Amino acid sequence: MSQHADDLRERVRDRYAAAATAVTTGTGAACSTAACCGPDAGGAVQDVEIGDGFGAQLYPRDDRDALPAEAIAASLGCGNPLAVADLHPGETVLDLGSGGGIDVLLSARRVGPTGTAFGVDMTDEMLDLARANAAKSGVGNVEFLKGTIEDVPLPDGSVDVVISNCVINLSTDKPAVLAEAHRLLRPGGRFGVSDVVAEDHLDADQRAERGSYVGCIAGALSISEYRDGLAAAGFTDISVTPTHDVADGMHSAIIRASKPAAGSCCGVQDCCSPGERAVDAGATVAEAKTASGCGCVPSES
Repeated sequence: MSQHADDLRERVRDRYAAAATAVTTGTGAACSTAACCGPDAGGAVQDVEIGDGFGAQLYPRDDRDALPAEAIAASLGCGNPLAVADLHPGETVLDLGSGGGIDVLLSARRVGPTGTAFGVDMTDEMLDLARANAAKSGVGNVEFLKGTIEDVPLPDGSVDVVISNCVINLSTDKPAVLAEAHRLLRPGGRFGVSDVVAEDHLDADQRAERGSYVGCIAGALSISEYRDGLAAAGFTDISVTPTHDVADGMHSAIIRASKPAAGSCCGVQDCCSPGERAVDAGATVAEAKTASGCGCVPSES
C-alpha cells in the first residue's frame, strides 16, 4: 500500500475513533459529534454531517429496542444489511467494518447459539465500544477482531455470510476487499451488503463534489464498477439494487452475490477445486469460465 493510502486510512481511523469516543463519553451521538468521512477523488477526507439516509433509523424499531443505546448511537451505516442477508440458525456471519457492533449483535440473535457472528474493525475505540455493547446485550456468540477489511484474521472458507454497512466505500483498495470476502466464504456462501453507489454517468470528480456535502460517498464505486469488481473476485448471482437517494446520482444500495458452490459454477465441474474440469469435454477450464462470464479465475490454459 502506498504512503498516501496509509495516510488516508489513518485519517479515516481517527475520525471513527472520535465517533466511538463521543458515544462512550456521552458527549453526543457519533453522527452529530464526529462527522462521517470518506476519501474524495483527490484523497482528501470529507468532513460532513450524516444526512437522513444514514444511521440507526434505517433499522426496524424492534431491532433498535433490543440493543444498548450506545450501539444505536454509534450506527453510521447507510442501510440494513440484515434485511437482505437471510441469516439462518447455525450459520457463521462476518461483518466487515463492524463499528459499534449493531449488525454483529443483530446477526448473533438471528444465527442463534449454534451460530457465530464475527465483526472486524481497525479502530481500537470502536472495538472497545462493540465489546462493551455485546456485554450489555448478554449475547455470547459474538467475537470482535482487530484488522482491516482488506486483510481479515480468519481462515479461508470460514464463514457462510459476509455483510457490511457503508464501509467498503471507505476502502482505498476495494478489489482487495472483494477478493478477501470471496476467500473467507465457504463454497455457496453469500455476500450481502449495504453500500453507497454512484450512477454510471458520474465521474470521480462529480462523485467527490457530492461527497463534500453528504459524506461517506466520495469513494463510492459506480454500479457497473461494483458488478465488475465482484465478478473479477469470483462471485456470481450479482445484483446491485438502489434503495434510496443520498445525493444527486448517488444511492444507498443493496449488493448481493454468491460464491459458487463446489461443482456447480461456470460450466465447470468441481469449480474452484484442484480437480475442476470443463463440462464440455471439448473446452478447457479457462475457456468454459471465460464463456460463462462468471468471473472465476481460470486455472488452466
